[in-house]
Amino acid sequence: MKVIETHIVPAIDESIRLQEYGVSIFEGISTRSSLKKAIKKGLLLIDGSTATTAQWIQKGQKIELLQETATFKIFKLPLKVLYEDEELAVVVKPAGVATSGNYFRTIRSALPFNLQASKATDALPAPEPAHRLDKETSGLLLITKTRKTLLQLHQDFTKKHIQKTYFAIIHGEFESHQSIRKPIAGKAAETIIEPLETYEVESKTYSLIKLLPITGRTHQLRIHLSEAGKPIVADDIYGQKEGFFSNRSLFLFSGKIEFQHPATGKKMIFEEKLPKKFRFLKRHLRTP
Repeated sequence: MKVIETHIVPAIDESIRLQEYGVSIFEGISTRSSLKKAIKKGLLLIDGSTATTAQWIQKGQKIELLQETATFKIFKLPLKVLYEDEELAVVVKPAGVATSGNYFRTIRSALPFNLQASKATDALPAPEPAHRLDKETSGLLLITKTRKTLLQLHQDFTKKHIQKTYFAIIHGEFESHQSIRKPIAGKAAETIIEPLETYEVESKTYSLIKLLPITGRTHQLRIHLSEAGKPIVADDIYGQKEGFFSNRSLFLFSGKIEFQHPATGKKMIFEEKLPKKFRFLKRHLRTP
């Protein structure tokens, strides 16, 4: 395997083990957890030999970090790439494909087919999704290529510094802008809803709404809308029996994402137009 970073141990004042000393000596390893994982995978060498967590560090030793190699097969699924640099990318995920998982047909497995490998010293073995979208949900997906960027984006998601905007077609309608605050699995959850358009299809009312998730609970948008009595169209878990929309995929789309670039600090905003199945409903727009 290729050596991507090298560190020569300077004079040290006291005895210390690699598992304490090794944190932050490499750009690609910034936490004790990531250090232990690298050692476990055999990615650290001390004077040419595979390192262990129990080893004591001595002056003059050469510690090397190896490039981890990707071991999964590449899924040759073409994706629309909206942006790409050495640190991250933004792609459009199609409905019906899982973001990741222990099987072949995932967006994660398709990323090496669509994106260039990063040349950064802390490059990941292959690009990784920085978050997830449900298998049935389509839209913008933020991808990371380096360890430092992955860590920073995870922190930004936790601190709510990244804003995702979704669009959905629902049964019924909301008459005004509102917020749903209702716990999911015992944890606080909040979704802001903005009504956009209303349609009449076969004497039934449907609406296009904008959704801003303030929290990020699993299936949050689908659960909140279902419990409000206005489930997303074609939701086979939380929805209702469909008529006109039978045999359609979930009408939930991640259409906008805003974040600060971890490396440059630049404000990044990406938007994608609604899928064709959403735009098709324009012909059924209800007039005042």
